[in-house]
Amino acid sequence: MRKLLLSACLLLAIGFHVSAQKKAKKPLDHTVFDGWQSITGQRISNDGKWIGYVIKPQQGDAELIIKDAKNATLVKIPRADTIKISSDSKFAVCLIRPFYKDTRQAKIKKKKQADFPKDTLGIITLGSSSVSKVPAIRSFKIAEDAAVIAYLATADTLKKPAPGDTSKKAVAATVAPPTLEGADLTVKKLKTGIARTFKYVTEYQVSKNGKWVTFAVTAPIKQKETVSGLYLFDLEKNSVKRLSTGRGNYHNISIDDAGRQVAFTAEKNPEKALVKPFKLYYYNTAKDSAEVIAAVGSAGIPNNWAVSGDGKVSFSKSGNSLFFGTAPIPKPADTTLADFEVAKLDIWNYKDDYLQPQQLKNLQTELKRSYLAVIKPEETNAKIIQLGSKAIPEMLTAENKDARYVLGLTDTGARVSAQWEGSTRQQAILIDTRSGNHRFINASLGRYYISPQGNYVLWFDAKDQAWYCYTIATGQKINLSKATGTKTGDELNDVPGYPSAYGVAGWTAGDKAVFIYDRYDIWRFDPATGDALNFTKGIGRKNKLIMRYDQTDPEQKFIPLKEPMWLLTQNEETRQWGYFRKFPETNNLPEKVTMAPMSYDNLLKAKNADAYIYTKASYKQSPDLYFSSDLKKEIKLSNINIQQNEYNWGTAELVRWTTPKGYQSQGILYKPEDFDPAKKYPMIVYFYEKLSDGLYNYIAPAPTPSRLPISFFVSNGYLVFAPDISYQTGHPGASAVEFVNSGVEALKKNTWVDAAHIGLQGQSWGGYQVAYLITQTNMYAAAWAGAPVANMTSAYGGLRWESGLNRQFQYEKSQSRIGATLWEKPELYIENSPLFQLPKVKTPVMIMSNDADGAVPWYQGIEMFTALRRLGKPVWLLQYNGEAHNLVLRQNRKDITIREQQFFDHFLKGAPMPVWMDKGVPAVDKGKDLGLELEK
Repeated sequence: MRKLLLSACLLLAIGFHVSAQKKAKKPLDHTVFDGWQSITGQRISNDGKWIGYVIKPQQGDAELIIKDAKNATLVKIPRADTIKISSDSKFAVCLIRPFYKDTRQAKIKKKKQADFPKDTLGIITLGSSSVSKVPAIRSFKIAEDAAVIAYLATADTLKKPAPGDTSKKAVAATVAPPTLEGADLTVKKLKTGIARTFKYVTEYQVSKNGKWVTFAVTAPIKQKETVSGLYLFDLEKNSVKRLSTGRGNYHNISIDDAGRQVAFTAEKNPEKALVKPFKLYYYNTAKDSAEVIAAVGSAGIPNNWAVSGDGKVSFSKSGNSLFFGTAPIPKPADTTLADFEVAKLDIWNYKDDYLQPQQLKNLQTELKRSYLAVIKPEETNAKIIQLGSKAIPEMLTAENKDARYVLGLTDTGARVSAQWEGSTRQQAILIDTRSGNHRFINASLGRYYISPQGNYVLWFDAKDQAWYCYTIATGQKINLSKATGTKTGDELNDVPGYPSAYGVAGWTAGDKAVFIYDRYDIWRFDPATGDALNFTKGIGRKNKLIMRYDQTDPEQKFIPLKEPMWLLTQNEETRQWGYFRKFPETNNLPEKVTMAPMSYDNLLKAKNADAYIYTKASYKQSPDLYFSSDLKKEIKLSNINIQQNEYNWGTAELVRWTTPKGYQSQGILYKPEDFDPAKKYPMIVYFYEKLSDGLYNYIAPAPTPSRLPISFFVSNGYLVFAPDISYQTGHPGASAVEFVNSGVEALKKNTWVDAAHIGLQGQSWGGYQVAYLITQTNMYAAAWAGAPVANMTSAYGGLRWESGLNRQFQYEKSQSRIGATLWEKPELYIENSPLFQLPKVKTPVMIMSNDADGAVPWYQGIEMFTALRRLGKPVWLLQYNGEAHNLVLRQNRKDITIREQQFFDHFLKGAPMPVWMDKGVPAVDKGKDLGLELEK
């Protein structure tokens, strides 16, 4: 009997110990963020035998891991990333970054960029642990089809002007770029280790076959040994040839695929010239040196235009055509004017295509804008054909660039209406690369494509809600969507504008077929006849499976016929993810490979083997890297964030309810890992449009840019509810009430929801809805509105300062969903503006509104704050100085995460109020006292 009692006591003790261990899991705190890891930069060798990936913490030093396909670790390289693997699968190359602590110290000491710690090049021989290192490297390039590398040492570089930099200095640097001296370039054959180094190199290019390296040299003026110019290094002959001589700027070096032609742009103007027009140079193996084939005054180049130093130079696949950019010669700066004597203003004109703020934001882009031109350099009496122009600025070329026609797109004459339409009606014009002749083919709202071989033009007409295909050879236009008998535009569209298309999966070689999505399935079309085949045999719509082609090779130009198409699939009902596969030309049903309560990402295939790598995750499982030959049997390669096991994590589940008007809705409910249905939990409701398709997304603990850090709050004992919202045009506020409040009421029926302690959190569009919801109900104990619009009547005419766009289109056609102008239906703007109903608010509310917000006008938060303050309501406003719509600086993200927890902990858990909420932080204490300590 005594033994039995002792055994029973022992079992109870063990049970109590195990139970205590279970309960001992700690909540996440603010110290965990920096060390939380992610997988980036993953690569698989062409033969499928080697895998490289980077384990990167949120802040600190990364680590490169290289393994074989059997999961044996070959090498670990601290601080390395940017991995590339040679085409022969024998070498890997990476950049090894400086220690984070050293870079941090350099910032603290405000060192010049030239004095910062430098990157190191790492070269790894695959199959061994051998790593050779080269210090102080700026960049490297590997030949696409050979084990040849070129790497450039660090040198002083000119900081490029920001896109919106309108200063005189920035403009001058763009129209007349200064000449900078170069650094050492080393070219190395990885197999033999043979290398050569060249001095004072500024730019370089490696041929696809690895036989040529071309490079530009800018030597010091007083240096006599090295001549400035552009050189060609022939690796097979170990010889160097000077193609062009002269000190200046050499840009856009291009080598054709066959490795026998070189083209580049260069300017050799006096250093102090106010404008520096470029010229186009061309070389082939039959020439002694590069010759100018396009310049100011060349036949075919418009008057007062020149070759652009910013336009891309590229050969067609065959090498017969050479494409380059031209542009008007910019006006030189007037150096006779003194800055202090010149008026500084912006002149707005109602006839302008773009508002002044948009023009200023895009100033650098416009100064660098070029217009496509083409020449066939090997033809006798080669002619320049100007393809693009100010009237037709955008050009689409076929993938191989050998097609006779390019597709020009223009919205000239229709740009003003983008202010309220959001998009413009574009004209599509075929331009003959031989003659420059134009052929108009269509004008519509929608996106255009030219097929890879240049035989067809494809577009989705937003007004007709149909895909069209135009045969260039015959001029025949076919409505492709008509043959499907189903919608190819967004079936769930709930904004006032036209539904958008589901998209294009791709083309097969030779333009034989094009694959297009509907809501669920993939359709295969013959572009010549319009014949349609439901490639996925309707199993998508039948089973509510959303099927999308997952391209396993980022460089793939066509859908390969002899390889299976991997179809990334989500079950619309369960939100599970998986893969089906099917060969492009077969007529059988897609084969189900896997479907699981997980999410999949970054599927990559080895070019020459049935070997795949991918990441797989769920809310509970951190995204790790896997290897497989068929996506059925898999090897787990990584095991990041093992520290997660020490913390109280959580679960995610789909919940459904019926709204008061009878709509069926769903959302995600997150619960703490130690959830006990016998207890009551505070709940935070977070929303933005629809989020339920992210049920199996992993949410890493991280300082927030302004959203709710869900995993952090769940770990700290909160329920988090993320309801989907569908909208009725004209009533976005009421729609939020319909879906959010009804979802909360449904959850409140559970005894474990603490109905007296429910909070709201939303950012941007979600922030607006938080502001609206608290005017309609008092059920929420606290609300956090990030970058909210409080007054639609004043926001309607405001600007999105980041882009310079006016906000009218948002209300008439897009997310804000009013569907009318302010003067057509002013009552809707007032009805949906929280400002006019703020007297009803009883919920304490926190506003974040930053003074450099480029999306929502800063004054919207001020209007809301000052109104609530005037009404005597509890309200706070966080204004992060110089910060954007979503916080960018990590120190600010960390700060707001702390404040967000303190805010909700006080109102939903009864924790003490922090000083910044209770007493505030006076301006005289700014930067000295953050007010984060809790009141006693």
